[in-house]
Amino acid sequence: MALVGCMHSSQSTNVSAKNYDSAGKKLHALLEKDWQRYLRNNPEMSSYLGDTRYNDRWSDLSLHGIARVNQQDKAVLLQLKNIQYDALSKQDKINYDLFKWQIESAVNEYKYSPFLMPINQLEGVQSIYQYADFFTFNNYQDYQNWLKRLQALPQLIEQTTTLMKAGIKQGVLPPAITISRIPAQVKQHLVSHAKESVYFAKFNAFPKNIDKHQQQQLLEQATTVIQHEITPAYQKFYDFLESEYLPACRNTAGIWDLTDGKAYYQFLINYYTTTTLTADEIHEIGLKEVTRNRAEMEQVIDEVKFEGSFQQFLTFLRTDPQFYYQTPEALLEAYQAVSKRLDPHLPKLFGKLPRMPYGVIPIPDSMAPDETTAYYSGPSADGTRAGYYYVNLYLPESRPKYEIEVLSVHEAVPGHHLQVALQMELGELPKFRRFLDFTVFTEGWGLYSERLGYDMGLYSDPYSRFGQLTYDMWRAVRLVVDTGIHHKGWTRKQAIDYFMANAAKSEQDIINEIDRYISWPGQALAYKIGQLKILALREKAEKTLGDKFDIRSFHDTVLGSGSIPLNVLEDNVEQWIESKQ
Repeated sequence: MALVGCMHSSQSTNVSAKNYDSAGKKLHALLEKDWQRYLRNNPEMSSYLGDTRYNDRWSDLSLHGIARVNQQDKAVLLQLKNIQYDALSKQDKINYDLFKWQIESAVNEYKYSPFLMPINQLEGVQSIYQYADFFTFNNYQDYQNWLKRLQALPQLIEQTTTLMKAGIKQGVLPPAITISRIPAQVKQHLVSHAKESVYFAKFNAFPKNIDKHQQQQLLEQATTVIQHEITPAYQKFYDFLESEYLPACRNTAGIWDLTDGKAYYQFLINYYTTTTLTADEIHEIGLKEVTRNRAEMEQVIDEVKFEGSFQQFLTFLRTDPQFYYQTPEALLEAYQAVSKRLDPHLPKLFGKLPRMPYGVIPIPDSMAPDETTAYYSGPSADGTRAGYYYVNLYLPESRPKYEIEVLSVHEAVPGHHLQVALQMELGELPKFRRFLDFTVFTEGWGLYSERLGYDMGLYSDPYSRFGQLTYDMWRAVRLVVDTGIHHKGWTRKQAIDYFMANAAKSEQDIINEIDRYISWPGQALAYKIGQLKILALREKAEKTLGDKFDIRSFHDTVLGSGSIPLNVLEDNVEQWIESKQ
């Protein structure tokens, strides 16, 4: 697998202890200073991590603010050049390289102007109310900070509109098919009374340390800002979407249709996979993985003695009531029950486990129709909020029972929660490495974890085993349809049809998935590319070490450096293999 050359060559150099100490201190001082800059520029992320210093503001989405951050990034790269690389320790060279790679990626992406497409059906000012879930509401000042954010929300909506208008002028526009989902999301904010607004939810109950007078004051302030500022701002935004933005949006689905779109897609491939693979190469990998999965799926169909074609079997799985719960409550109970069965199996696969627990909760009703099957939200950095596995309960009759096990190992443990929580507990690493990630590693690990379900005694039922294969097929299909849409000019319908023909996921899920790939070009490639690398490294370790191979030690090595590019992961595992020999 071709890898991005973002790491310096590790040549031995005679460097004095004084220079080594000085270079290391300079690097860590710069990393800490820049982490503080990152939190200031991204107050939503700061709140998410449990840092309350910027709870009274949003990110600056003005064109000037975005350009300022770009200039800051360039200045940081100049400061980085002044640090003597050869004088750094081996670990600090990795810190240097990863930090440089991330800042350079931000600088290089700026020229494609992705900020002129600031919303899609999955994220934007229409769904920003979800940040309230990552906000502390413990005292009067917390509520005042949230009110300040609410008062600043119309400005954020106006900044978003300005970016979109600039996108119209410059021809940097998303597809109409995905943007057409957004007016309905905005419409929920067009309330006749403040109490009907999702932004009012946090004012329905107060902690005991806020007296009655203060509660009344907060209620009046919230009512005023929602009714007289936020609702009118959303009404204006809704009108702009319907009358100006949607008519201007592209009728094509792929990013290839933008100026420099093909170059931008290759940039995104490099960014999300940390490799130099081309779109055509990834497309071919996807086709091979689809063929391999299909053969294994056919074996399961033979095992259950189904009489009919592959397509008829998929139709059977999508339509037979035995595979579905009829109520959201029953579906949620099933997710929670499976999650409780996972934890006892972890010690036989891992030497080190995270301290932080996780919970299983529904995706908010307002977002569920446009969301994918599930997602994971990590814990706060200060340890006051657990991780959460969010599950989609919308249309339970479209959420198959046979997917629950494989989905849970991916999103909860040993997938995202175990990996992310362990990474956050790596206190010796710089903060940018503890709290940010490389998608190819994080999602590659999540997909690799699905295979670990067999080691945990899951998939004993042939339909659950077919569910695991369906999920692996799903990620293989991603390689084909993502490159198909954004590189080969596939239509949305072509992508949906290919997905429908090869995976047993419901049509509702498939349509949402395809629209996600349209909105996030390249991101979906990371899963399978990362998984294949981890599987290849495990196979190499097992063959090389034989009886000396220890699965717990292997997993601890893979996870022990946090989220990293694939070439750093490969170096780590090869060094571990040498140490075991």
